[in-house]
Amino acid sequence: MAVCGIDVGSRTIKVVVMDQDTKRIREFRKVETTYTPVDQCLKVLNGLAAERTVATGYGRKLLQNHVKSDSITEILAHALGAGHVFPESRSVLDIGGQDTKAISLDSLGRVAKFEMNDRCAAGTGKFLEFMATSFQIPVERFGDFALEGKPGLSINSMCTVFAESEATSLMAQGHRPRDIALALHQSVVKRSLSMLKRVSVDGPLVFSGGVAMNLCVRQLVEKEMKSPILVAAEPDMVGALGAALYAAQLEDR
Repeated sequence: MAVCGIDVGSRTIKVVVMDQDTKRIREFRKVETTYTPVDQCLKVLNGLAAERTVATGYGRKLLQNHVKSDSITEILAHALGAGHVFPESRSVLDIGGQDTKAISLDSLGRVAKFEMNDRCAAGTGKFLEFMATSFQIPVERFGDFALEGKPGLSINSMCTVFAESEATSLMAQGHRPRDIALALHQSVVKRSLSMLKRVSVDGPLVFSGGVAMNLCVRQLVEKEMKSPILVAAEPDMVGALGAALYAAQLEDR
């Protein structure tokens, strides 16, 4: 029998289909959320057969009137997913499209403490996407572009509007776009790690979410942590994986 986890994010919708007994992943799917998230959820779920579906993400409640499903918080989903991929993990940093989550885990992989920035897009994937657009660079290449920069500049505001104003001012002063891009990435990492430190960072850190695919952010996090970090092959699938694992637990009861 199969179970399904779906992570309805602000930028993408991710689906993991898993064998209930062996916990073997059968299939990954991902689509853009767009402005019609329900239609996109139905599209990505089309043709999938599962005994139970569990949803997570900011749009997890959207499915309830359209698909028989349970739901769990993103905190629990990322804790379960990270612990499954990396059993040795003791903390999780998830930087998604719309929010950032810092989670500490106990010795059994349960959530011990967490902090979440969900009041604005500051320091999230949406922030980097907006800034990449202002640089006229695809967001997928923004991290590589920033890695070509030299340190020395700083962006003090994490408000998207004010950060763009600071970046524009630095450009007007003749600073290289690559150096400004690096400063923007450094500001994201600084904000995220300050959250992480408030929930404890003892033990191996798992970096999940879409921003974990940004090589510049990953390298800056490792540099600040002074130790290697754990990143799944598909870091943006960790939440959907956790939802699928929860669905398997419900079926086992």
